[in-house]
Amino acid sequence: MSEQTTAQTYQVGSCAQRIFSAAEKYMRVRKNDVHIPLSYDYALRLLANYPEANAEVAEVAIILHDIGWYSIDEDDIFKKGFQSENFMQSDVRYLHESEGVRLATELLTQLGYTESFIAQVTTIIDGHDTRSFSKSLEDEIVRDADKLWRFDITGISVACDWFKMTPTQYANRLEKDVIPQLHLPESIAMAQVDLVRSKRILQAGAI
Repeated sequence: MSEQTTAQTYQVGSCAQRIFSAAEKYMRVRKNDVHIPLSYDYALRLLANYPEANAEVAEVAIILHDIGWYSIDEDDIFKKGFQSENFMQSDVRYLHESEGVRLATELLTQLGYTESFIAQVTTIIDGHDTRSFSKSLEDEIVRDADKLWRFDITGISVACDWFKMTPTQYANRLEKDVIPQLHLPESIAMAQVDLVRSKRILQAGAI
């Protein structure tokens, strides 16, 4: 299917509803039904700056990147994947990536995507949290979009509970630890603007 389209002919956003609908059941864990649509929107905003990127690969990858959490006990997700020491290298982090590769391969095969397209998507999913480096422009877009949703008021409100922090504590963590992890200059600019707004509305520092 996807090899019949190119970065030049693919209509940005045209695959979203089909992929979201096919992956719907995997969205009902760890607030993926909030996190993934918000991250998808950030990915579209980043793609607007990079017409040379393969938009379809990036879009499908951001929609499916976290569906592997579906396979993991929700108590383990938070205790081991967010609240443990060195949580980004925890066993459940690696497991959600490998399960994401497995589930995405099954889903995209059923939808008729080619093996080469699926390989491009799953290469991004594999290691999107645990790798310290990106493998492509599309990978950078996905990795950044996966983080950018947290700078939104909704993202701070959801993620601060995952980490057992107050909104102010989590907003400070975003500024100190997450902005330096972003790859693209547009991502850094988006994060800084959103964080200023979110901190103002959430009365960060006062409560």
